[in-house]
Amino acid sequence: MSTRIYVGGLPFSANDQDLFTLFRSYGEVGEATVAMDRATGQSKGFGFVEMPDDEAARNAIAKLNGYTLDNRSIRVDLAQPRADRGAARPQRW
Repeated sequence: MSTRIYVGGLPFSANDQDLFTLFRSYGEVGEATVAMDRATGQSKGFGFVEMPDDEAARNAIAKLNGYTLDNRSIRVDLAQPRADRGAARPQRW
């Protein structure tokens, strides 16, 4: 099972390849994705990285948390499970 990592505080110029390259030096990267705003196509300033090796992922988190990327200090931590958003509830009048 792979480890999912949250990366926050990314510069808005960062893309998937930048994230992949940053984490690749710490081990195999399964996927690296910067969250993008659907309406504008602009980065939301955070992303996720999946690494298949748990030990490599923990090492990357320890080494990269607080790392400065394009004059911005990034936050790197284990990703938290998504909260259940549930189905839309009908309005009660």
